[in-house]
Amino acid sequence: MGLWLGKHPLILASQSSARKMLLANAGLEFKAVTADIDERGIQSASALSNPREIALLLAREKAKSVSAGTPGSYVIGADQTLALGNRLFNKPAGRAQALAQLRDLAGSSHELNSAVAVARDGQIVFEDVSIARMTMRELSDDKLSAYLDAAGDAVTTSVGAYQLEGLGIHLFERIEGDHFTILGLPLLPLLAFLRRERLVAV
Repeated sequence: MGLWLGKHPLILASQSSARKMLLANAGLEFKAVTADIDERGIQSASALSNPREIALLLAREKAKSVSAGTPGSYVIGADQTLALGNRLFNKPAGRAQALAQLRDLAGSSHELNSAVAVARDGQIVFEDVSIARMTMRELSDDKLSAYLDAAGDAVTTSVGAYQLEGLGIHLFERIEGDHFTILGLPLLPLLAFLRRERLVAV
């Protein structure tokens, strides 16, 4: 028997393998639906510059977009921004851009802002942002090239050009923050909300 008690299916507005894994490992039955939104366009139109606010805006928009077509369901939207000081990073377009990003991040600490928003019938009913602080090792171009060779095309699927749950762990010397925040879904605050709403069995 699953843990989900809702009358309608729980929906994740994302095809992120990490987010799907986190929900599945928590024993929640859900459907994953792609949120068809223009993230960069929404970000640009908002004129926001704060990484936390941008992550939350995009999580809200993803949740509301999918919620509009799934009446009655609770829809989870999530987004993550990476900030090195005041500079925001996006997913690299290819190997050259991944190398450039990693050169900038090496030897420094950056922040991951992970936002989650839950919508029902097009309205946001819960939101939260959690932050993790990541300190990357000093890395030579030879070390970065070896990492990029080993990681392959996966480097273009994540902001910062790394997946901490995979080969990206080799790039770091210190991490402050929980595992779920780093993977892009603040799971503990989300589960607390679902319990308050009597939507999970434990």
